[in-house]
Amino acid sequence: MTLETGHAFENAIRNPDNPAHLMVIKDISRRIRIYAGETLVADSTNAVRVIEAGKSIYDPVVYVPEADLTAELGKVEKSTHCPIKGDASYVSLGGNEIGWVYRTPIEMAKRLTAHYAFWPDKVRVVEGE
Repeated sequence: MTLETGHAFENAIRNPDNPAHLMVIKDISRRIRIYAGETLVADSTNAVRVIEAGKSIYDPVVYVPEADLTAELGKVEKSTHCPIKGDASYVSLGGNEIGWVYRTPIEMAKRLTAHYAFWPDKVRVVEGE
């Protein structure tokens, strides 16, 4: 048994062209608050954590629904493509790129629709009260 075939990854979303590239989306049961400096960017009890393995095992990423944003985010003229999530659009706060969103992810990642993630070096994530 390998990491990507173990029990923890039974229901993982997999790249059809590379089954070793996969992700798991997990509900977060505790409140999540995301700050950029002193600015509260999001406050959510409906966030999810994405755990992804591909070229390496990536740090888990918290995604919050658009409805839970508390700050006005601008658009960045940039996009990227992930084979298991789809096309990401990037967002800014105060003119600085701060994160990304999957507006219309591919079918297998539909759960991430309009969920925002943020660069860990640009925000502080507080989990729990």
